[in-house]
Amino acid sequence: MSLDFHQFNLPVAEVVPEVRAHLAKESTIILKAPPGAGKSTLVPLTLLEEEWLEGRKIFLLEPRRLAAKSIAQRMADMLGEKVGETVGYRVRFDVKVSERTRIEILTEGILTRMLQDDNALEDVGIVIFDEFHERSLHADLAMALCRECQQVLRDDLKVMVMSATLDMPQLSALLDNCPIVESEGRMFPVEKFYVGDTDRYLLPELMTKTIQNALKDHDGDILCFMPGQGEIMKCADLLHQHTKGIAIYPLFGQLPINKQRAAILPHPEEKRKVVLATSIAETSLTIEGVKIVIDSGFTRIQQFDPNSGLSRLETVMVSEDAADQRAGRAGRLGPGICYRMWSKTTHSRLEETREPEIEQADLTSLVLDLAQWGIIHPNELAWVTPPPAGHVAQAKDTLTQLEALEDEKITPHGKAIHRLPCHPRIAHMLLFAEENELLPLATDLAAIIEERDPLPKNSGADINTRITALRRSREGGKNPRFRQINKISEVYRKLFKSKEDNHSFDDFETGLLLAHAYPERIACAKPGNNAQFQLANGKIAAIGHRDDLADEAWLAVAHIDARDGMGKIFMASPLDPTDLAPMVREKEVVKWDTDEGGLIANKQLCIGNIILKSTPINNPDPSHLQQAILDAIKKEGKQLLPFKEKEVEQWQSRVLSLKKWNPKDKWPDVSTETLLYSASKWLSPYLDKIKKPADLMKLELQDILHHSLPWELQEQLDTLAPTKIKVPSGSNIKLKYLDNGQPPVLAVRLQECFGLEDTPMINNGKQSVVLHLLSPGFKPVQITSDLKSFWNNAYFEVKKDLKRRYPKHSWPDDPWTEEAVRGVKRKKS
Repeated sequence: MSLDFHQFNLPVAEVVPEVRAHLAKESTIILKAPPGAGKSTLVPLTLLEEEWLEGRKIFLLEPRRLAAKSIAQRMADMLGEKVGETVGYRVRFDVKVSERTRIEILTEGILTRMLQDDNALEDVGIVIFDEFHERSLHADLAMALCRECQQVLRDDLKVMVMSATLDMPQLSALLDNCPIVESEGRMFPVEKFYVGDTDRYLLPELMTKTIQNALKDHDGDILCFMPGQGEIMKCADLLHQHTKGIAIYPLFGQLPINKQRAAILPHPEEKRKVVLATSIAETSLTIEGVKIVIDSGFTRIQQFDPNSGLSRLETVMVSEDAADQRAGRAGRLGPGICYRMWSKTTHSRLEETREPEIEQADLTSLVLDLAQWGIIHPNELAWVTPPPAGHVAQAKDTLTQLEALEDEKITPHGKAIHRLPCHPRIAHMLLFAEENELLPLATDLAAIIEERDPLPKNSGADINTRITALRRSREGGKNPRFRQINKISEVYRKLFKSKEDNHSFDDFETGLLLAHAYPERIACAKPGNNAQFQLANGKIAAIGHRDDLADEAWLAVAHIDARDGMGKIFMASPLDPTDLAPMVREKEVVKWDTDEGGLIANKQLCIGNIILKSTPINNPDPSHLQQAILDAIKKEGKQLLPFKEKEVEQWQSRVLSLKKWNPKDKWPDVSTETLLYSASKWLSPYLDKIKKPADLMKLELQDILHHSLPWELQEQLDTLAPTKIKVPSGSNIKLKYLDNGQPPVLAVRLQECFGLEDTPMINNGKQSVVLHLLSPGFKPVQITSDLKSFWNNAYFEVKKDLKRRYPKHSWPDDPWTEEAVRGVKRKKS
């Protein structure tokens, strides 16, 4: 099949020959092209007949399912075919491909799953990463796995990265200095107006006003960017009330796909359109008729906290590259207008690029994918951005709790979890439900957890009311709010060959299922309740005082937001604590509590950090006691150990100075932070009799630290970095060392240095000291590191002042020959 790619009059056609030439020789290339250049649709089609493809498939990855479906439709139209013939798509729970399909447009998570089934991608010739600048978690993982595939299994597999705004030289360097092809595109000019900074809490009202001004001042349809569904729907309501004669379309990820498509197509009656969209509309989609963009400047992201295991939605300012992407939507079909709801000053402070999702997301699914691939440590792969170690550790802990990992390796249960097309938590819950004949309830519960809350905002936190409403909607007719939820539930039922059940159910069974999906979110009411709950992960969470669940003793929590230290519970179920018996663990807990006086040892019955019963232990394991002390020292050792004593501080500064002065020698890092982290290596032998904070403060810390040095360094320390220096008066004066390696200070009265020709040196004569020459009253009169110059020059000016202030002391004309004295030497009469 030959394709005349020039007939479509797309700007990217100009660089297609260069793209094809590079791909004939290279395994990886980057294509940079602005929005509207046609890279997503035209470029894959032009590669179909390349010799190196050898009849294999082209995979095109898209961040969002709406973009995947829309691009597949556009490419099929270009070929005069239907979707599912030469061009098809695969998105979650929706596949349209056939035996004829040569180009498959995939959402990124689908490729990861396909790679697991066929590590070599034998039937694929090239994987194209579209809109890679969005830096989604799935895209980064798929890229790492494709590069592994290239290096180990398929050196003939091609990879092409396509983007509009990435830092291309930097990305090329990360991808082994691959070539870059750049299309100038045909972007029309976009005039930008900065309307001033916006109060995001009044965003719907301010957006409505800006839309009304734009409708009055300019022609064409309007695309508005807002952070989330709540703001979009409120703005839509205001527009319906105050603006007539226009069609208003919301556009966000949870919207049914037919409504999303309606938002991007021309209005059937040619009405003027206003599309209120989240960041879903930043890339890939061409929304017909748009000449005006109004950008609120805000976007909503999930921030994951590995310490709590909780995610929270945060509304943040967009990055500069995202703002440029948004503005560009107004210039795809002709000259356009962009209203930016912030000031030029604020614009100058925007971050240049968006933060990769891998740095801020829950990595549980990613770590399970890696374990299935056979990778224990993520650094075994070549990443564009490596996953943060803390997030990886949290994910491993979660997967261990879900019995998917054991000793960091995937278990048979973990493989069963991985086979299911959902988050590991949901998969674990479904498998538990299968064993306990709870699948009808579990499939409904899973679908509700995964989708946006179908009930109005003030419907309470009880997830059982959602399940009941879902089941009523199936019995009493189609309710559009439950259409997508019911579709997902049906997919899960088919996977497990389970039947639909619309009968009443036991709320406690819902709680039990949730406890298996989120074991660390099992919650027990705090004493006095106050609508606050202790979670098994140690955190505290609150629920509305008037909520039906506020007086429950136990909850299993499905949706929670971290919220500045105290979680807010959005969705949960009552829980019968007797159902939790298999989760109860007995453990010896030895910990250090400074406020409670030191070491505490108890035997506890607990669920996570929820303590059901606690009894003291009389003779705890000494190793546990020592570990508790070491753990406490890592966290609060600056206060527990006498680091603030001058002798300790000076010892550390001496060693750290020698480390800097003599980098080839093996002087250790003895900064306080490093010592606390490595306390088990140098402090353990001295902890046998430690019971309380006062015992730690009595330790001879300087001696302990000194003896932690190798013997040869102990010998050299006093020689190279002495604590004192003898001056001509016979006094031994203390040196003050600095931990940054700056010259140490010798503060000495000037009279004690008469006759001293040169500045004292240490570190085998390689390091001079700084002399702080003092008056008889120990006030600084001169700072110098060149004593000889001081005697020859500055001394005579200093002498005049000293003679006036201290007339009873001797201030000779010749300091070279004068006798140095410790006290007062009277003048000769």
